[in-house]
Amino acid sequence: MTNTAAKTDFGPLIFAVPKGRILDEAVPLMERADVVPEAAFHDKKDRSLSFADTSGDMRIFRVRAFDVATFVAFGAAQMGIVGSDVIEEFNYSELYAPVDLGIGACRLSVAEPVEPVEYKYGKASHLRVATKYPNITSRHFERQGIQAECIKLNGAMELAPFSGLAGRIVDLVSTGQTLKSNGLVEKEQIMQVTSRLIVNRAALKTDPRVAALVERFRVAMTKEAA
Repeated sequence: MTNTAAKTDFGPLIFAVPKGRILDEAVPLMERADVVPEAAFHDKKDRSLSFADTSGDMRIFRVRAFDVATFVAFGAAQMGIVGSDVIEEFNYSELYAPVDLGIGACRLSVAEPVEPVEYKYGKASHLRVATKYPNITSRHFERQGIQAECIKLNGAMELAPFSGLAGRIVDLVSTGQTLKSNGLVEKEQIMQVTSRLIVNRAALKTDPRVAALVERFRVAMTKEAA
């Protein structure tokens, strides 16, 4: 009776997950928390963005990593998984990140060419920086008293210094091999990044299923550590 009422009152719980590499790491953890997607979710040829889970009480949205935070912050999804870099970039007050999932570990760093390159904006007091993270980047350089002009790119960041677009880049770094292959060197680290379970604050207060699922993820993390 209680479960039926919950479904009627709240509708399906919406859980947003990011496409790509992090999703491969997230799925086993989700399943330990009893968030088990339907078979179609694992079909690489399936272009759907919304999937059922095996409980019948949840929909799983598969979207771009940056969009996960927006869906959850605006209440279109009650919960999701996203990197701490995305959380920091948007800084939505509506988001709460109760569980560090310990997956997708990397770092957000400043990189520049190994060999000096002539580019227009290279003075110590003013830098042009190519990045997907203009807010984090601006704050980072402001703390150093440097005005950073951020050029928003969604990919091919490593080309920016050699094309004259920007003197430095700010991007995620894992092994550093991509930087090395493109003639760049990691200059300084801005933050360590891992994926987090995020929830909408209002949903956490009003929908008991959200708190229950947060606890299931905490238990899943404990099982993994054991």
